[in-house]
Amino acid sequence: MAGQYIDMKAADGSGTFRGYLALPPSGTGSGLVIAQEIFGVNKTMREVADSYAAKGYVVLVPDIFWRQEPNVELGYTEADWQRAFGYYQGFDEAKGVEDIQTAITTLRSRPEVKNAKVGTMGFCLGGKLAYLAACRTDADVSVGYYGVGIDAALAEAENIKKPLVLHIAELDKFCPPEARDKIVKTLTGRPNITLHVYPGQDHAFARVGGEHYDQSSAELANERTVGAFKAARL
Repeated sequence: MAGQYIDMKAADGSGTFRGYLALPPSGTGSGLVIAQEIFGVNKTMREVADSYAAKGYVVLVPDIFWRQEPNVELGYTEADWQRAFGYYQGFDEAKGVEDIQTAITTLRSRPEVKNAKVGTMGFCLGGKLAYLAACRTDADVSVGYYGVGIDAALAEAENIKKPLVLHIAELDKFCPPEARDKIVKTLTGRPNITLHVYPGQDHAFARVGGEHYDQSSAELANERTVGAFKAARL
């Protein structure tokens, strides 16, 4: 089933932004909000959404850069990377988390979402937003892939009440060893939090077709993600 774009109203009344909605073959399922990388709601993010829709989820990928420029959609050329970092540097993280909550609330209200259960998942920048969603939103479960900057928000872990899974790349150039070790040391053993470190892997190891894509690690991470969703009855 082909995806479509829907509009959402920002919680602060500042405007309207869109998200890519993918429905499962059955037409109904639990909800899943996917937080994008720094490249916008591009082909990669839509394909991830479609793949989880095929697994039975109602998936929504909100445009979190809309406050800077709506409908950003980049590839992975050097010029695209430069633009992406510009958006990342200008990103209002607090407002981004608010927009993730708006997407969660939007899914909960849709008739396709059974039991009003909604999880979050994110990659790169979205990986940190998934962590912050566990801290600040009412998501039922959150999964972050190689989140950037989580080490700067570890004090918020006290607020985590629902399951959180973090997939951490051992050699992530955007999460240096001291940051990785701080995350692992701080979060290991906490209730509701599960950490997985992938030896020898770099940032974006789960992005199909990416420079650092590793099929076996990506498949393992994805299996663990689905397992976390199922354990949370998503």
